[in-house]
Amino acid sequence: MVNRKAAALAAMITPVACVPTALNAKSAETGQKVSDREQPNVIVILADDLGYGDLECYGAKNVATPNVNRLAEQGIKFTNTHAVAATSTPSRYSLLTGEYAWRRPGTDVAPGNAGMIIRPEMYTMADMFRNTGYRTAAIGKWHLGLGDKTGEQDWNSPLPSGLADIGFDYHYIMAATADRVPCVFIEDGKVANYDPEHPIYVDYRRNLPGEPTGKDNPELLFNLRSSHGHDMAIVNGIGRIGYMSGGGKALWKDENIADSITAHAVDFIRSNADQPFFLYFCTNDVHVPRFPHERFRGKNPMGLRGDAIVEFDWSVGEIMRTLDELGIADNTLVILTSDNGPVLDDGYDDQAEELLNGHSPTGPYRGNKYSAFEGGTMVPAIVRWPNKIDGGVESDVLMSHIDWMASLGHLIGAKMPNGAAPDSRNRLGNLLGTDSEDTPWVVELASNHTLSARTKDWKYIEPNDGPAMIQWGPKIETGNNSMPQLYDMTSSKDEQKNVALENPAVVFDMQNILRRVRSHPGNKLP
Repeated sequence: MVNRKAAALAAMITPVACVPTALNAKSAETGQKVSDREQPNVIVILADDLGYGDLECYGAKNVATPNVNRLAEQGIKFTNTHAVAATSTPSRYSLLTGEYAWRRPGTDVAPGNAGMIIRPEMYTMADMFRNTGYRTAAIGKWHLGLGDKTGEQDWNSPLPSGLADIGFDYHYIMAATADRVPCVFIEDGKVANYDPEHPIYVDYRRNLPGEPTGKDNPELLFNLRSSHGHDMAIVNGIGRIGYMSGGGKALWKDENIADSITAHAVDFIRSNADQPFFLYFCTNDVHVPRFPHERFRGKNPMGLRGDAIVEFDWSVGEIMRTLDELGIADNTLVILTSDNGPVLDDGYDDQAEELLNGHSPTGPYRGNKYSAFEGGTMVPAIVRWPNKIDGGVESDVLMSHIDWMASLGHLIGAKMPNGAAPDSRNRLGNLLGTDSEDTPWVVELASNHTLSARTKDWKYIEPNDGPAMIQWGPKIETGNNSMPQLYDMTSSKDEQKNVALENPAVVFDMQNILRRVRSHPGNKLP
């Protein structure tokens, strides 16, 4: 897949020792144009529960995504990229640390009052950028814990530990996600727009005195009703997971979440247009509860989930428009992807299943969010960098989020401490389109901790005795089977025919991949 810019780009990524290069804050001090810097600004746009088949440029039906389409037309659209996990918290943990989440206890889907899952002593992608002269920011969904200990946060005071301790110069985030309390934004370690007349209390064990709940007061669910769970605290006419009181003017309105986080992302870009920056921009779309702004709501034939996809596309467009207006688009590397596969009914009665009308959120793949099947971790991925990457390219190179930290570190010449990003491999050539050789394998994690190994040709799911379907709500196949599962991905992508018995040597090889990865933490196998 080498293109007309490959020769110049290849010189940049030729294997060298990872030491600091010419990039540092002096680029702004000396008046060097952003377009002339060797290293780019970097923006990671991480959608939430957006499926491989949910974007128009990936074949989506019933929804238009013109801004994402333009991003793909100007860059590389990848068709074989895998999130590390089929759920949010472990996927994001692995992306930001370069370590498989299953190596670290406490990385399952986090409650809203979780303590910091990425601990301050760990080296993160944000540390890597900040230590190489970049300004760094995290904006939007976080879901990786805040404060030192779970359930002991004082939401009415500055948090004693947070994102500033793991490399982010600025943050404006949701503590977890929109279906969990607390339903307030955290800005630089404090509740944004804090209302002292309405102090905030959060509990995940029992309700707080005098507070209505979705279970006992369904008449108060005037915006969205629950389909399963999500019947505890009521905020903005929507039931949540967990109990909460207070908040006052600090409480978000779901219909304004995309506007708020996008505006803060745009402000960060404008404030740092003359110096290198790294932006980790995480939308709530298309996670539940889906309740987009009224200018999007009711406009899509797939209902609220379709509206949320369009709202996500709008957020992408605002980022792109800002880069264009500032004249820094050419030297800004934009990476768009999703944290895991899609889910339809994930706790709210929004008719996501009933209104599909032929749309397949996972494209040709089996399974969904939570699942060991490919639909759980196969995600869209688009990379644009006009200075160095030709547009309109499609690549089926096998790629995993786990490798992005080491790859981007190599790009910017980061000096990595011993032990940092232990599972991340430098696959920068894959990411930038100069190397079409597949990574040898990727490892995937289902919500029940089942591991899978994937090569370009094969998918192996280790045996598990659990139920075939999720038992607590959504109608999703787990991928569980008491027998080893092996699927030939060259003949079909739907994982319907288990060929393990016919290919014992392949099963043995795939089992060895998992055995070696498990038993040798940080072992970057060839």
